[in-house]
Amino acid sequence: MQPTHSSRRILLPVKPWFILFTLLTAMTLNAVPLGRFPGFPDWIALTLAFWCVREPLRVGMLTAFIVGIVMDVIGGAVMGQHALAYVLLAYFAGQLSRRVLWFGLLQQSLHILPLLLLSQVAMLITRLMAGAAFPGWWYFAGCFLAAMLWTPLNYLLLLPQFRPVERDDNRPI
Repeated sequence: MQPTHSSRRILLPVKPWFILFTLLTAMTLNAVPLGRFPGFPDWIALTLAFWCVREPLRVGMLTAFIVGIVMDVIGGAVMGQHALAYVLLAYFAGQLSRRVLWFGLLQQSLHILPLLLLSQVAMLITRLMAGAAFPGWWYFAGCFLAAMLWTPLNYLLLLPQFRPVERDDNRPI
């Protein structure tokens, strides 16, 4: 049985520097002051989920923990708030990676949405335990926007891996 979104193109292996570049770019987008508005997606969670689904052997819980600690320091958050949320996200995204890739992009985004909500709930619980006030239900709006951005992000992050379309009659693939 073939996946419904199968493509005739073969992807090149991802370069480790590109993964690092995308995570640094996501950190930069999260550090922009606009990130405090409700409905703004957590770019790191979305990028981590993408790489944990696509490359579970390269990007996992250790990467998520390091990125989370750096985000805690950058954002001045409760130490471990982002780290816990991103480790949970990386664990479940890695567990679902083989399953998620069998679906089309719309169904993939529906699989990713609960993972993003789980990471937001983990951050919220950590903040509430530290004595912060409940930020309101709009706090979760960014997860839904991030799930809608799954398809364009998929194309954008896979773009450098696409092999050029060249026909070679001597090769079967």
